[in-house]
Amino acid sequence: MIGRGPIARTGLATVALLAALLFALPLLGLLVRTPWGELPALLQQPAVLRAVGLSLVSSGSALLLAIGFGLPLAVWLASGHSPLRTVVRIVVTLPIVLPPITAGIALLLAFGRNGLVGAWLDRWFGIGLPFTTFATVVAAAYMGMPFFVLSVEAGLRAFDRRYLDVASTLGASPLRRFLTVTLPMVLPSLRTGALLCWARGLGEYCATQMFAGNLDGTTRTMPLACGMAMESEPNVAIALSVILVAVSVGVLFVLRHGFPGQERR
Repeated sequence: MIGRGPIARTGLATVALLAALLFALPLLGLLVRTPWGELPALLQQPAVLRAVGLSLVSSGSALLLAIGFGLPLAVWLASGHSPLRTVVRIVVTLPIVLPPITAGIALLLAFGRNGLVGAWLDRWFGIGLPFTTFATVVAAAYMGMPFFVLSVEAGLRAFDRRYLDVASTLGASPLRRFLTVTLPMVLPSLRTGALLCWARGLGEYCATQMFAGNLDGTTRTMPLACGMAMESEPNVAIALSVILVAVSVGVLFVLRHGFPGQERR
């Protein structure tokens, strides 16, 4: 521990204040430059509404994919220890540290028309994923699902399995034990993972642009619309950025304090 003398406390407070300013000043700059009086009109522009709607659809669909595939994956990862599980966990969590542009290139090389899987899909079924709305969903799920899997796996590993033993002695089937005992007990981890996954998908930029493109009304999500607007309509970019910041603050508030009306444990 750092000394408790006045000099040590003053030095620590000074460094902490400088560190806080490093994060606060960019947000302050955004808030100062926000055209608050024009904000409603800017956010009602057709192109902005299309980008907002597409982002909500994309991130929401990505969350459904994450739950459908990520929940069984998290259960399997938490059910034991093995070299195979270690390898799978590394592969699943890699997008968290992978540069998003690299993730977009990897998605394109895997699911593009000439990709490992994309060529087969195009040849046999006439399905082309890149530069479609579903491509934004895939990119958002690829970047957001690791947060869901890690959160749920952590909750499952911390779960006291003696509750399952009690349910088993009472005659509950494995499926019933999972639905009525395990899921309610790890619900906080499920909520945390889902919220982080959704927020990550909502803010995805590079992987989406590389894999899905930047087509108005089809693949141009809010982050992509921000990038486009900075070149010609900076006030629109600022308005969208304010919305994304507000969403991020809301996510952090819920993670820290829970949903309104939710009892803290």
